Order: sequence, then structure tokens, then C-alpha cells
Amino acid sequence: MFSLKGEHIYLRALELSDLNFLYKIENNTDVWEISGTTTPYSKQVLQLYLDNAHRDIYDVKQLRLCICAIDDTVVGLIDLFDFDPKNRRAGIGIIIASQQSRNLGFGAEALELLCGYSRVTLEMHQLYCNILEDNKASIHLFEKLGFEQVGIKKDWIASDGKFKNEILYQKIFN
Repeated sequence: MFSLKGEHIYLRALELSDLNFLYKIENNTDVWEISGTTTPYSKQVLQLYLDNAHRDIYDVKQLRLCICAIDDTVVGLIDLFDFDPKNRRAGIGIIIASQQSRNLGFGAEALELLCGYSRVTLEMHQLYCNILEDNKASIHLFEKLGFEQVGIKKDWIASDGKFKNEILYQKIFN
């Protein structure tokens, strides 16, 4: 079993006490572009999501974990989505909630932990992510952890009356 605890952070399952944190992230219009969100979420809808968060990744094809600092402060979320056990692949996404918690290594450590868990425990062959071409911080993070650019989806995301390209990255485990 692969540990979900690192030197500065640990990953844990969502808890009912995470409702306000989840509400804040899901309703932050600054991140809607990268999450594909187009409408706000009510606390009631998010409570239903939390009530079902215990369901197995093999059932719901998704795993969302909280990124917690060693002092137990929740600083972000990291997800596996489109989990495909037959082809042994999944998408991966990450968000560090506050500007103050970014560039402290939390994202890199969380991504490294979830990659290890995916490879060892879930026996994944590969992970992939989709990053907007102007998201330099995410590009840097994923490339630093061995993800390789494998394609560009041209004019993929409509944003402020324009279209943006989305870059597809993969990490294939040996």
C-alpha cells in the first residue's frame, strides 16, 4: 500500500466538515474556466456529493482527496477522474485554493503522492491532464513531475469571447 502522507502535506478523503471549503472552491468563478463549471453549486447539492463521497472509485470513476498541510489545514483538492481500470488510466486535476498556499510545494508533493498511489495501489499505467495554454504554473508543475505534452486541442475553451487552446499531458508509468 502506498502512503498518502508526504513531508509537508497529506491527502485524505473528503469529510462532512469540508462542506464550506468545497462550497468556496466550487463557487469561485476564477476557477470555473479550468473546472468547466458554468453555474454555482448550492450547499445542499454539495452536501449530497459529500454524502456519497465514500463510494468506491471503481463505482463512480472518480476519487477526490483533500490536500492538507501537516497542521491539518485544508489547502486544496486533487482528483482522479474518468477512471478507466480496463485501460489502466485516469485523468488528474489539482487546485490549491488560496494564493498564499501556492508556490510552497504543496501542489508538487500532492501530485507526486497521487501519482505514486495511482501507480502502486490502483495499478494505473498512465495519468493524463488537460491544461490551458496560458496556465504557466500548472504547465511547470506537471512537466516538473514528468508529464509530457502529447497534443494540443485547438480553440478548445471559450473564454471572454475568445477561444483558448488546451494542452494534453500524459505520464506513462514504466
